[in-house]
Amino acid sequence: MVAIKDLKKISEYEWEIPQSLRGDMRVPVRIFASRRQLDAIAGDQSLEQAINAATLPGLVGQVTIMPDMHQGYGFPIGAVAATRLPDGVISPGAVGYDINCGVRLLGSQLQLSQVEPYLDELASTLNAYCPSGVGESGSVKLSESDLEQVCREGARWALKNGYATPNDLRRTEAGGRLEGADPAKISPRARQRGRPQLGTLGAGNHFIEVDVVDQVYDAQAAGVMGLRAGSRLQEGFLVVQIHCGSRGLGHQICSDYVQSFQAAVRRYNIQLPDRELVCAPLNSPEGQDYLSAMRCAANYAFANRQVLAFHARRAFEAALGNKGLPFQLFQIYDIAHNMAKIETHHIAGQEMQVCVHRKGATRAFGPGHPELPEEYRPLGQPVLVPGSMGTASWVLVGTAESMQRSFGSSCHGAGRVMSRSQAKKEVRGEALRRDLEADGIHIRAGSLPGLAEEAPQAYKDVDDVVAVVSGAGIARKVARLRPVAVIKG
Repeated sequence: MVAIKDLKKISEYEWEIPQSLRGDMRVPVRIFASRRQLDAIAGDQSLEQAINAATLPGLVGQVTIMPDMHQGYGFPIGAVAATRLPDGVISPGAVGYDINCGVRLLGSQLQLSQVEPYLDELASTLNAYCPSGVGESGSVKLSESDLEQVCREGARWALKNGYATPNDLRRTEAGGRLEGADPAKISPRARQRGRPQLGTLGAGNHFIEVDVVDQVYDAQAAGVMGLRAGSRLQEGFLVVQIHCGSRGLGHQICSDYVQSFQAAVRRYNIQLPDRELVCAPLNSPEGQDYLSAMRCAANYAFANRQVLAFHARRAFEAALGNKGLPFQLFQIYDIAHNMAKIETHHIAGQEMQVCVHRKGATRAFGPGHPELPEEYRPLGQPVLVPGSMGTASWVLVGTAESMQRSFGSSCHGAGRVMSRSQAKKEVRGEALRRDLEADGIHIRAGSLPGLAEEAPQAYKDVDDVVAVVSGAGIARKVARLRPVAVIKG
């Protein structure tokens, strides 16, 4: 069992588990965290999981851990790892079950003071227009051929079918579509689960949230994005966050390939310290099949968030349009945080094509990167960091440092410190709802136990998490958001 004393301190915000700690490690583990955050994770297995992850064949650089890290399936949540092409491995557990779970941020020209009298109505309308909950079906009825088109085209399908604008796609990671998706590589069960769920929020930590821009730290970047804080005399402008992923389709794809890869590790004689890290070489038929299926789920998730954005816009119009208010919502950015992507990075002095696994971590590409929208290219990629329900969220931008030190990656949220079962034991949903509403947050939740699972005390302090990535230089603060309405499944 790894202990804090085994870590080498690089700086106040950076630590290393040396490759020499265990004989089967192929690369070191680099951790972005404060000492207090390291102490907080001592009770789970995330550091041990990070060491196990460092044994995967074909790794380059280091396994990178973000300050929101916590124990996951095999691979810790909040981790980044890159394997070389063509013979490095790809691991479903290093992507996660909710493939392309991510966050979309929409901006507005609405000040909180204008909308405050109607927030309760707005929360109810959002809840009605955006279906949420376990297994919930959406308003979009997909045929088998429709589902295949969604899997191939992602947000482009949404654009063709009237759910998106060209600007939405331009301000979405990868344009809302990964090439190389092949619906033939997903199972009938995955198709069955995904077909009715497009345009739904799901449950767990997924949400739609109306926030007010509470504080701006980088006026230039905030201005380009359309984020406007208030003055001493008035509150700021409203934004909307949508946090969800690929629903049952992505979960089933992960389950299917975790099972099938059990045979693959034997076939390719891959030795692993934990069977939950099952993997296959990228250039193997099994590896290519998973990559194609994962891209289907990623494209489905991009389309899912896009359809939800369409419904959020309808809800704003329905609740505010007859009140003479500027109800329109514009896209700021959409970013994924459970993905494996083929990218080019400079590693050990050479340019290298690698497969970057980000599980509970987001891209944070620095200024000048050609994949960024033209207006964001001088700033760096927007990084969206939602907090736990009832706490702040953050908008950051990536830095040149992140490209050198974390494969162009940053944190993705607050990170759990309490399991869902523990949260339900310690928190009463009714009391939590009462407390949040007393703080001026309008809550719509499918169940009180589900609300308790996502209590703010079940998560780390998101301000502390952001302080680490900012202090370490792998992201830069742009704006802080404060919730005023939360919709949960």
